[in-house]
Amino acid sequence: MAVPSNTFLESTEDTSRTMPAQDNPLPTRPAAKDTESTLKEAGAGTVEVEKDPKHQQPNITAPGPDGHTPPGTKPAERPGMPRFTTSKENVLSDIFIGSIDQGTTSTRFIIFDGVGQPVASHQHEFRQHYPESGWHEHDPNELVASMETCVKKATALFQELGHNIKDIKAIGLTNQRETALVWDWETGEPLHNAIAWPDTRTKGLVRDLKHKEEEMGLDLAKETGLPLSTYPSCVKLVWLLEHVPKIKETYEAGRLAFGTVDTWLLYNMNGKNRDYFVTDSSNASRTMFVNLHTLQWDDKLLNFFGLDRNKLHLPRIVPSSDPKSYGHMASGPLEGLKIAGCMGDQSAALVGQQGFRPGSAKNTYGTGCFLLYNVGSKPVVSTHGLL
Repeated sequence: MAVPSNTFLESTEDTSRTMPAQDNPLPTRPAAKDTESTLKEAGAGTVEVEKDPKHQQPNITAPGPDGHTPPGTKPAERPGMPRFTTSKENVLSDIFIGSIDQGTTSTRFIIFDGVGQPVASHQHEFRQHYPESGWHEHDPNELVASMETCVKKATALFQELGHNIKDIKAIGLTNQRETALVWDWETGEPLHNAIAWPDTRTKGLVRDLKHKEEEMGLDLAKETGLPLSTYPSCVKLVWLLEHVPKIKETYEAGRLAFGTVDTWLLYNMNGKNRDYFVTDSSNASRTMFVNLHTLQWDDKLLNFFGLDRNKLHLPRIVPSSDPKSYGHMASGPLEGLKIAGCMGDQSAALVGQQGFRPGSAKNTYGTGCFLLYNVGSKPVVSTHGLL
């Protein structure tokens, strides 16, 4: 179908709808000067940033008589978009980035153009499992399937706009945090539903662990940044080991793989290649197994929870943005595409709002309400039970 080039295609489940592109620049978009410097550093050649001399704002390409930008217009020539040109052609016009957002109730995939505007997306809701009061689970295979569905449908919409999939240069992942998954290291098959972050079945276990912490004279929050609660992944894993015989047997045999949602999805995105059994610090730090001062798995913390590092496969902790650590898409319409980064959803939201300076904060309203605050380069532990 013919679609004006200044149109953002978005679909939810099997329903497609057309939305006009946002004409106002996003508050977080870098200034033209910053973009110019970035392009030069990237070796883009001679870069000219056209600005309105009166207001020092990027020039705007006017829409045609029908109110739409003429078909074939480059993404950076859309109304409200700054125009960046090189000696050859606009280096941003054919650069796109894909982003997987795996949340608590749905998964979505969004394709952004070179100036950060969404071009096409698809969102897919998946089943929530509540076996008992206070219990909340997800089927690990449904998480993977929902991701694959979103990638497939969003890329189809992207092509309907006349774009080439080869112009998508990389893909990234953001995900719900704390949700715990376990699978067999040898077969790659999940051993239980994922226990989601809001699950409260571990209340009794948490009481026992708090008593143990007091008896041992420990203050786990000083090392982990988190107080004992039903929230972190650690208590979910301990509960599974205590209540699911098959998981306990797999652990004793040294075949138990543990990870948060990012690790499980990245593992599957790479075709279950163990070389990419990885996580980043924004996710790993939500398990209570990581020492915030070293940003590595801590044997003392694992021992506190009764875990033997030699029997448990833990993912390698890698930088959140690293084109060498996350592998490539193993199948689907984006097969071979580089996975360039990963970050827990709430941390990613703070980055998205450019909260890089101490004192910066963001608040997100989703399945829950999440306030994140940048405390600087050294850990600051809450004395009021903040999670």
